[in-house]
Amino acid sequence: MADDRILQRIASESPLQTLTPDELQIDILPVTRDPQPKPCKAWVRFGPHAVLVDGVVVVWNDVACGIQFQVGARELRCWVWANAVIPVA
Repeated sequence: MADDRILQRIASESPLQTLTPDELQIDILPVTRDPQPKPCKAWVRFGPHAVLVDGVVVVWNDVACGIQFQVGARELRCWVWANAVIPVA
């Protein structure tokens, strides 16, 4: 997992990427929202940089997960492919 200082630097230099509505198949696949988000580790992208972060899964469908995570004091959200998420017990 990325060191907090490194993650903050990368996040300040490159934009957080998220999946598009077409990739999410938003008009086709139902979305499930979890009232108690589950902890995870997830691969996210800031520009060209892939970074493993600690977060929570708040929403998902058959192909992707909407996650939330912290970078310093900022709370960020994005959609990532489902196989980019590692559940944490």
